[in-house]
Amino acid sequence: MVLRWFVMAVFHGSKVKLFALSSNIQLAQDIADYIGIPLSKCEVTHFADGEISINIPETVRGHKVFVIQSTCNPVNEHIMELLIMIDALKRASAREVNIVIPYYGYSRQDRKAKARQPISAKLVANLLEVAGATRVISMDLHAPQIQGFFDIPIDNFRGMPIISNYILSKNLENVCVVSPDHGGVARARDLANILQSPIAIIDKMRPEPNVAEVMNIIGRVKSKTCIIVDDMIDTAGSIFAAANALAEAGAKDIYACCTHPVFSKTAPQLLMEAPIKEVICTNTIELPKDKVFPKLVQLSIAELLGQGIINIIDDQGVSTLFTCER
Repeated sequence: MVLRWFVMAVFHGSKVKLFALSSNIQLAQDIADYIGIPLSKCEVTHFADGEISINIPETVRGHKVFVIQSTCNPVNEHIMELLIMIDALKRASAREVNIVIPYYGYSRQDRKAKARQPISAKLVANLLEVAGATRVISMDLHAPQIQGFFDIPIDNFRGMPIISNYILSKNLENVCVVSPDHGGVARARDLANILQSPIAIIDKMRPEPNVAEVMNIIGRVKSKTCIIVDDMIDTAGSIFAAANALAEAGAKDIYACCTHPVFSKTAPQLLMEAPIKEVICTNTIELPKDKVFPKLVQLSIAELLGQGIINIIDDQGVSTLFTCER
């Protein structure tokens, strides 16, 4: 039995182990199935006062270890789980501690917008490095400059190839890609280039956090199939306002897509009420049943991350996995 386990832990000549913490166990299992390595055991427990304890009942000495954990809601608990796990692996003499964070919490706090504000995305990067992470793998960071917050290798995978392939399979006609704000124009342009379509921009203002008001639509959307694209949908206020504005402007059909389905508060209800045919996202965040609704189409990133892990184990590049082709 011991020999069998040792053989299964060897992949392409390297001793490798995959661990899943509590945020996205199904995605971790799908990644393990794609690679062909079983998930290793990890026990996460909580003391009565809320403190987290982690026990790893098998050796990791000399192994390339990959830990899969999205730092989504509850964000702080998932971050602490991850930090404690990294510390446990380093103290157990793991050769490498590679952290797979499909959704990077605190990514929207990437700069000082006002005086005396923190840069929390940088703080999280510091915590991961000090804990002992040797590499970070993430998906569609809210701001590309977050990669510069790390002094260890970081790979920022893209959800666009997966989302664009799904949209292309629908053979939609007269398409216009819509950015829900000025900051997302580059993302909208990337998708528009794949779909060979024009873009439009929602000119909006935020009177307060998580509240959006549409001021204008830049571009022609009348009688078009509009695809709103963003990196994440949180409260869905922006998408709801954008979809209603597009419908009033004469859009024929409206789709919404994102990489990260945060879906805070009443987001699923808003998306159901909005004039949207489908909400397309990936499974960077594992959704509870009460967040799943009929319009939702959730695409798997397991093959993308699994192939990325294989390339990293084999010391091969991963940039080819970021490209989108029509």
